[in-house]
Amino acid sequence: MRSVAMSSKCRINAASCSNHKNLIWFNLQERTTAMQTGQKIKEIRTSLGMTQQELASKARVDLRTIQRIENGEVIPRSYTLKTIAKAMNTEESELFDLNLPENKQEDPKRNKSILVWLHLSAILFLPAFLIWFFEKEHDLDIKRHGADVINFQLSMLAILLPCLFFAGLPQLIALFTVTVILINTVRVIRGKSYHYPLSVRVLGYK
Repeated sequence: MRSVAMSSKCRINAASCSNHKNLIWFNLQERTTAMQTGQKIKEIRTSLGMTQQELASKARVDLRTIQRIENGEVIPRSYTLKTIAKAMNTEESELFDLNLPENKQEDPKRNKSILVWLHLSAILFLPAFLIWFFEKEHDLDIKRHGADVINFQLSMLAILLPCLFFAGLPQLIALFTVTVILINTVRVIRGKSYHYPLSVRVLGYK
């Protein structure tokens, strides 16, 4: 019995060690890919005489995003690579590493799901803000949609507060807000354009 237990323990330890090695190898591969992609972008940018700020403005991404990409801190998503390649007037294939881990490549279904949840969660402020905050640097669509959603939320809140002391008005404003959110969520699901009326731009996305 003791030898069987020891044998089982050895197998468990061996499996754990193997998984640990695989994780280290994957992290090293991911890090190498990020550094190679970032270095390539930096080389093309400097050859064009562009600053990081100029590239960020032209590609419509945050300066910090360009800095993190060039430093090899993150692997940019396919959409971000497209905007950067277009800004530098080069082909995406020159920047995109074909050995990029599959789970890091852009997943259109995932991105659309995020956009749908982003609009639907506008019924409550915090979930929409969290989605926008954590995803905005990785996807320009999420950054734009999120800014529009949050601007609408803040605008409706600004309209609602002065009306709290008028009977019936808060309910009408809440009903209007939820209706607009649901309509826009359905339009996003169908791949159509959306519109948030009465919005004042507080957050930008350029």
